[in-house]
Amino acid sequence: MTRYDVLVAGGGPAGAAAALTLVRAGRSVLLADAGRGPAPVGEALPAAARVLLGDLGAGGVLTAGHLPCLANRSAWGGPRLASTDSVFDPHGHGWHLDRVLFDRQLRECARAQGAHLVTGAVRINGRAGDGSWRVELHGAGERRTVRCRWLVDATGRRAALATACGARRRTGDRLVALHLTLGPADPADPDTTTTVEAAPDGWWYTAPLPTGRRLLVWYTDADLPAADPGPPAFAARLAATRHVLELAARHPWPAGAAPRRAPAHTARLADVTGDGWIAAGDAAAAFDPLSSQGILTALYTGLAAGRAVHARLAGRAGALDAYRAELAAIDAAYLRNHRTHYCAEQRWPDRPFWRRRHPHPGGSGHPTPLETACPPTPVPT
Repeated sequence: MTRYDVLVAGGGPAGAAAALTLVRAGRSVLLADAGRGPAPVGEALPAAARVLLGDLGAGGVLTAGHLPCLANRSAWGGPRLASTDSVFDPHGHGWHLDRVLFDRQLRECARAQGAHLVTGAVRINGRAGDGSWRVELHGAGERRTVRCRWLVDATGRRAALATACGARRRTGDRLVALHLTLGPADPADPDTTTTVEAAPDGWWYTAPLPTGRRLLVWYTDADLPAADPGPPAFAARLAATRHVLELAARHPWPAGAAPRRAPAHTARLADVTGDGWIAAGDAAAAFDPLSSQGILTALYTGLAAGRAVHARLAGRAGALDAYRAELAAIDAAYLRNHRTHYCAEQRWPDRPFWRRRHPHPGGSGHPTPLETACPPTPVPT
């Protein structure tokens, strides 16, 4: 039976960052990517990621295949479009990512630096007498079992390994994303920005993709009528916008296309570490996309989790406490910023979407977390 110091479940930015950190520290690592499920939609990566990618030895992944993001624009708190230009960022411009390419580039970087990369789902199969984990890998028509001393859960919002180990998931709101990719513009769309526009029942996000297409995303709460995913309802909401509609009008609507639904709610584990396991990325804490920090946080928590596991394997008992404290600080800062950003939009205080996010007597300005338990399942990442 093959043995590793660490098995990392999840081939996204958090998993790749954890694997890179561990192999660069001299640990044997198996990085397992499920290789199935819907492809990630395009996302913007802030310029500060340059520093993190350099720390991971992955600074070259942004040299090809991605589109520069030169400004962030928003109509928030009023109808006027405000802009923050990348020329004022000390790190330079950000990027509109080809997410499938970016994730693959990070995994290949981890492989090149010494991680073993496999495609397949992961299932915990108990522990051996020496405390090591027995883990089944399912993929490409085969099943095999490996052993490892530690597990890193980077499986996304499901936190499949952590919940299989008994961890509890806290859900903070009902936010959902309805997203649609429009066809390439003819002639090419000159826009290189991200654009956000608030609306009575949620908010819009749009950005160009490196393929020449355009991503449209509508964010609202899953229990509201505005979450209707039907193309007519989606198109009617789009038609009511001022700035997003102008950008979308440059691109053809694909024949027969309908918006796809994806979770976007705030969620976090009650504890991000346990006996022989640690969670990183969305598995540890998933944030409202308004924060624009999803991939950056995934990279950072993956790096921090890798360092904590390496230190724990080296006998430093306080490493996990330090990691928990780091993530608690990140979560506290996120909640403060979340409240500040949503409170900046006061045009529709009586609409349910906004009322839930504004302070009220006896409330905090953030929906009350709900304790939810997830059953043990195989891990598609």
